[in-house]
Amino acid sequence: MKTTTLAALAALATLAAVPAFAQETAAAPAPAAAAGPLSVEKTPIGTLWANPAAKEVLVKQLPELEQYMDQIKDMTLAQVAPMSQGAIDDAKLKAIQADLDKIK
Repeated sequence: MKTTTLAALAALATLAAVPAFAQETAAAPAPAAAAGPLSVEKTPIGTLWANPAAKEVLVKQLPELEQYMDQIKDMTLAQVAPMSQGAIDDAKLKAIQADLDKIK
Protein backbone atom coordinates (compact mmCIF):
# COMPACT_ATOMS: atom_id res chain seq x y z
CA MET A 1 0.00 0.00 0.00
CA LYS A 2 2.79 2.44 0.87
CA THR A 3 4.45 1.74 -2.48
CA THR A 4 1.19 2.39 -4.32
CA THR A 5 0.55 5.58 -2.36
CA LEU A 6 4.10 6.77 -2.88
CA ALA A 7 3.97 6.03 -6.61
CA ALA A 8 0.65 7.79 -6.98
CA LEU A 9 1.79 10.84 -5.07
CA ALA A 10 5.00 10.88 -7.12
CA ALA A 11 2.84 10.92 -10.24
CA LEU A 12 0.90 13.81 -8.73
CA ALA A 13 4.14 15.71 -8.17
CA THR A 14 5.07 15.11 -11.79
CA LEU A 15 1.74 16.56 -12.90
CA ALA A 16 2.32 19.61 -10.72
CA ALA A 17 5.61 20.21 -12.50
CA VAL A 18 3.98 20.46 -15.91
CA PRO A 19 3.88 24.17 -16.79
CA ALA A 20 0.31 24.14 -18.09
CA PHE A 21 -0.90 22.49 -14.91
CA ALA A 22 1.12 24.92 -12.79
CA GLN A 23 -0.31 27.90 -14.67
CA GLU A 24 -3.84 26.59 -14.32
CA THR A 25 -3.36 26.03 -10.61
CA ALA A 26 -1.77 29.46 -10.13
CA ALA A 27 -4.53 31.20 -12.06
CA ALA A 28 -7.35 29.47 -10.22
CA PRO A 29 -8.43 31.07 -6.98
CA ALA A 30 -7.61 29.06 -3.89
CA PRO A 31 -10.63 27.39 -2.33
CA ALA A 32 -11.88 29.31 0.65
CA ALA A 33 -11.39 27.71 4.01
CA ALA A 34 -14.48 25.78 4.90
CA ALA A 35 -16.58 27.37 7.56
CA GLY A 36 -17.79 24.70 9.89
CA PRO A 37 -16.78 21.06 9.85
CA LEU A 38 -13.60 19.89 8.14
CA SER A 39 -14.26 18.24 4.80
CA VAL A 40 -12.36 16.26 2.17
CA GLU A 41 -14.63 17.97 -0.38
CA LYS A 42 -14.42 21.61 0.74
CA THR A 43 -11.47 22.19 3.06
CA PRO A 44 -8.13 22.96 1.37
CA ILE A 45 -5.36 20.53 2.29
CA GLY A 46 -3.26 23.42 3.62
CA THR A 47 -6.06 24.33 6.03
CA LEU A 48 -6.29 20.71 7.19
CA TRP A 49 -2.49 20.63 7.61
CA ALA A 50 -2.60 23.76 9.78
CA ASN A 51 -5.04 22.10 12.19
CA PRO A 52 -3.03 19.78 14.50
CA ALA A 53 -5.82 17.21 14.85
CA ALA A 54 -6.55 17.16 11.11
CA LYS A 55 -2.83 16.97 10.33
CA GLU A 56 -2.63 13.88 12.54
CA VAL A 57 -5.40 12.31 10.43
CA LEU A 58 -3.58 13.12 7.18
CA VAL A 59 -0.26 11.80 8.47
CA LYS A 60 -1.99 8.59 9.57
CA GLN A 61 -3.98 8.09 6.37
CA LEU A 62 -1.50 9.52 3.81
CA PRO A 63 1.98 9.55 5.36
CA GLU A 64 3.72 10.60 2.13
CA LEU A 65 1.50 13.66 1.68
CA GLU A 66 3.81 16.15 3.40
CA GLN A 67 6.43 16.08 0.65
CA TYR A 68 3.81 17.31 -1.87
CA MET A 69 2.28 20.00 0.35
CA ASP A 70 3.67 22.94 -1.67
CA GLN A 71 1.99 21.63 -4.83
CA ILE A 72 -1.39 20.65 -3.37
CA LYS A 73 -2.00 22.85 -0.33
CA ASP A 74 -4.63 24.98 -2.09
CA MET A 75 -6.54 21.95 -3.39
CA THR A 76 -8.97 19.70 -1.54
CA LEU A 77 -8.39 15.99 -1.11
CA ALA A 78 -11.31 15.37 -3.46
CA GLN A 79 -9.58 17.48 -6.13
CA VAL A 80 -6.28 15.65 -5.68
CA ALA A 81 -7.85 12.18 -5.70
CA PRO A 82 -8.25 11.85 -9.50
CA MET A 83 -4.57 12.67 -9.97
CA SER A 84 -3.36 10.20 -7.33
CA GLN A 85 -3.59 7.11 -9.55
CA GLY A 86 -5.81 5.33 -7.05
CA ALA A 87 -3.87 6.18 -3.88
CA ILE A 88 -6.73 8.42 -2.80
CA ASP A 89 -9.85 6.55 -3.82
CA ASP A 90 -13.44 6.87 -2.58
CA ALA A 91 -12.79 4.45 0.29
CA LYS A 92 -9.74 6.47 1.40
CA LEU A 93 -11.70 9.73 1.19
CA LYS A 94 -14.49 8.21 3.29
CA ALA A 95 -11.99 6.92 5.88
CA ILE A 96 -10.33 10.34 6.10
CA GLN A 97 -13.69 12.08 6.35
CA ALA A 98 -14.76 9.69 9.13
CA ASP A 99 -11.60 10.60 11.06
CA LEU A 100 -12.13 14.33 10.40
CA ASP A 101 -15.71 14.04 11.65
CA LYS A 102 -14.37 12.90 15.03
CA ILE A 103 -12.47 16.17 15.47
CA LYS A 104 -14.32 18.60 17.71
